[in-house]
Amino acid sequence: VDKDTMKIGGSLAGVEQMQIDGSVQFDGVGGLSDHISSLKEMVIFPLLYPEIFERLKIEPPRGCLFYGPPGTGKTLVARALANECSQGGMRVTFFMRKGAECLSKWIGESERHLRSLFEQAYQMRPSIIFFDEIDALAPVRSDKQDQIHSSVVGTLLALMDGLASRGEVVVIGATNRLDSIDPALRRPGRFEREFRFSLPNKEARKEIFKIHTRDWNPKPLDSLLEKLAEECVGYCGADIKALCAETGLCALRHRYPQLYESRERLQINMDLIKIKANDFSMAMQKTVPASQRAVPSPGRALSAISKPLLENALGRILQTLQRVFPHAELALKKDQQQGITSTSTCLKICQSKNFDEESPSVSEEKPTHKTPDRKKAEFRTFSRNPRDQPTSYRPRFLLVEEPGSGQASDLAAAVIHTLEKFPVYTLDTPTLFASTSPDETCIQLIREAQRTAPSIIYVPQIPSWWETIGPTLKSVFTTLLQRIPRFTPVLLLATSDVQHRDLPEEIEALFNNEYEEVFKIPRPTYAERRHFFEDLVMEQAAQPPVLKNN
Repeated sequence: VDKDTMKIGGSLAGVEQMQIDGSVQFDGVGGLSDHISSLKEMVIFPLLYPEIFERLKIEPPRGCLFYGPPGTGKTLVARALANECSQGGMRVTFFMRKGAECLSKWIGESERHLRSLFEQAYQMRPSIIFFDEIDALAPVRSDKQDQIHSSVVGTLLALMDGLASRGEVVVIGATNRLDSIDPALRRPGRFEREFRFSLPNKEARKEIFKIHTRDWNPKPLDSLLEKLAEECVGYCGADIKALCAETGLCALRHRYPQLYESRERLQINMDLIKIKANDFSMAMQKTVPASQRAVPSPGRALSAISKPLLENALGRILQTLQRVFPHAELALKKDQQQGITSTSTCLKICQSKNFDEESPSVSEEKPTHKTPDRKKAEFRTFSRNPRDQPTSYRPRFLLVEEPGSGQASDLAAAVIHTLEKFPVYTLDTPTLFASTSPDETCIQLIREAQRTAPSIIYVPQIPSWWETIGPTLKSVFTTLLQRIPRFTPVLLLATSDVQHRDLPEEIEALFNNEYEEVFKIPRPTYAERRHFFEDLVMEQAAQPPVLKNN
């Protein structure tokens, strides 16, 4: 190591330890408690409790991969991990590299930079190497790629898990394009754990709002944060942070508009700047979520106008969907996230009791009077509990509307909005033909849905979609659906303005009417229409205009 370092000379100047923001801790990360617990097992526990790993003769995981949409907290968790490891008596060196920073125009320089990085991390162990945007550093090797980039990927593979042990060096990679990474990196010994950073659900969004508003004076009401979390569907953590910043600026504009007209510094009273609910509404109008800038999210709640007409139909659809797709029942529980802590604690206690009492030991012991029940205990230990793990056989659900009514699009979007816990993959015509290869896009979406199960594949207006695509894509679509394992919880959600019996034969065979997989959307009843017009005429139109306060 010393000889190579002397040969490299000044190139180690780019491998110094990174100085990061010390204010980011694990308590400043919202909605990612499971990922934080796994990272503690990988990095912090081997430093604090080495006797556990020595006693069990196991090596802790030395690599993990963060993937997910932009703005969901991948880099934030890595910074928080580095700060948590550098408290008290622990000192962990943190190296952070962008994927493109390790590349050079000179042949062999990129590989030498990678080797010097791992050597410096080994000398200053325990250490963490964080590769942000690792898909730019280690893409999939193919014949179309130049040999230089393949050499960089091969060097990284050898450094992560070659003949020489890298010791107490943890490697973390982050990307939002998981399929672009070389498959050889995604195995135990290199990136042993993969953490998916999805868009936060309602409870996670509320927790993120609390983190970003905890230093405000006065603090927002809990009911306001609850309403904001319900309305901000599709917002990632970075969007919520930007929304809170924009809200503060809106409050400043209301209280001191003269700041924007004066060139001189004015004396202001910060106690008079109070953030109201209206400021959040104005900030939401100016903020576009990152997930909706490229492709709009298909999920949206029922609007206030259509809610009196479609609310009852949505309730019946969700009840039927729970029987077809039992995983939806877990997502519809209001207090699920709040009860995770208590439920997981109770489950751990119950499992530990059952494990100690009923589960047989894996070590060799002398036979006891409970030996005849050994096989029964083993069977009970590895049996599946249908309450905790619901099973559904190829769940599919079709919403059929009358031609020209336009209700299916609103109701399908409301269903996706309600089931926001599950990732949704839209397989409509613009998504397929936006790329040069629709077949490849279809294959990628369905495989991604299968890998992130439970998930939803959404096909709006499936009759017209089926007529538009070619015979090759039809064959690819049906074959991929049949290749999905029968009990994999991937829901195929589709809408149609054609009756089920009049659909094309291949589409009709996908949805079974006897198993309640086809839901005919009824027309609004007399009571629903009356409620709609009564609210519109008697309440909204009869209100006097609001007086403006000068």
